[in-house]
Amino acid sequence: MYDFDSTPDRFGSGSLKWDECKSGELPMWVADMDFSAAPEIRAAIEERAAHGVFGYNIIPDEWADSYVRWWRERHGFEMRPEWLIFCAGVVPAISTCVRKLTTPAEKVLIETPVYNIFFNSILNNGRVPLEVPLCRDGDGRYHRNFAALEKAMADPQAALMILCNPHNPVGRIWPREELARIGELAQKHGVTVISDEIHCDLTDPGNSYVPFASVSETCREVSVTCVAPTKAFNIAGIQTAAVCVPEPHLRHKVWRGLNTDEVAEPNTFAVPAAVAAFEKGGAWLDELREYIYQNKRFTVETLKNRASEIAVTPSEATYLLWLDCSRLTDNTDVLCDFIRSETGLYLSPGGQFGGDGKSFIRLNLATSRARLTDGLERFAQGLALWKKK
Repeated sequence: MYDFDSTPDRFGSGSLKWDECKSGELPMWVADMDFSAAPEIRAAIEERAAHGVFGYNIIPDEWADSYVRWWRERHGFEMRPEWLIFCAGVVPAISTCVRKLTTPAEKVLIETPVYNIFFNSILNNGRVPLEVPLCRDGDGRYHRNFAALEKAMADPQAALMILCNPHNPVGRIWPREELARIGELAQKHGVTVISDEIHCDLTDPGNSYVPFASVSETCREVSVTCVAPTKAFNIAGIQTAAVCVPEPHLRHKVWRGLNTDEVAEPNTFAVPAAVAAFEKGGAWLDELREYIYQNKRFTVETLKNRASEIAVTPSEATYLLWLDCSRLTDNTDVLCDFIRSETGLYLSPGGQFGGDGKSFIRLNLATSRARLTDGLERFAQGLALWKKK
């Protein structure tokens, strides 16, 4: 029903992803898809725009109801409308929680390598990142070291953990039993868990994620879950998200924090876009997930044939691939700069994600097959020139 092979020209549209590039460059870095939003979402925005008046907005019941239905039907989790708080974005919600739920100089746990903006939310607010490195199996799949995690949680200065579920950049869907264990440890050591679940609808076909708060009563009591339609439906610029907090006292703290920071009021399009995504966007999303999955398979096969030194980390979710370049370098900052200068391909070096990321590159493959083919050709060319240095 939907055409993902055609992608609009985004140069000159004010796009962070594209307008940071020079003419002829190809960006495959920031987590932003090149696909147009679902027609059903665009229609809802156009209908609201046609009204012509863009004053202050309320948050109607249908907003929370759309989240509740989506999580019940898609993820088997029965949210309650009163658990949900509107927020302008997942990152603002995380930063607010860091400020509201910790005090200056306290530590915030993160499992690295992980989404680099977590570091910003911690450091910019005068807190200390407490890295708990993820481990890798023989096939390159990441898993957590619970002994290290509990040691970190037992630190008297550790008040908060930011969980990435599913995980960006390594593409893991965390199993229910591991999430349950995290909840038990958090309760034992007095740690609140912020679960960033923005990538939850971008799982590979046949795979589904487990909402952290759905696992047990313990997980519900210690958790703040950040969710949004923005990543899956490519509407990040609309600035619409939700924070789900089942425990009432914790919810009040988060509600106060979001309102104090003035990020709890919607712009004109935030509610209709989210409602349209959850009420009418399911078919579009399912086709998107299949397209992305085929892009993953195509990328793995292409790299196997054209750049066998690169090991692709097994992925179950997101449209990002985590590429192990350790056979070529332990500093992908330099490698990414070289590839961009030689081929125009703009990638994300892994050092910014912490942990063992310095020898990795993150590749965004949420684009047309033709554009992906171009990107992989540039990547192979850049690597060939690198090896000749």
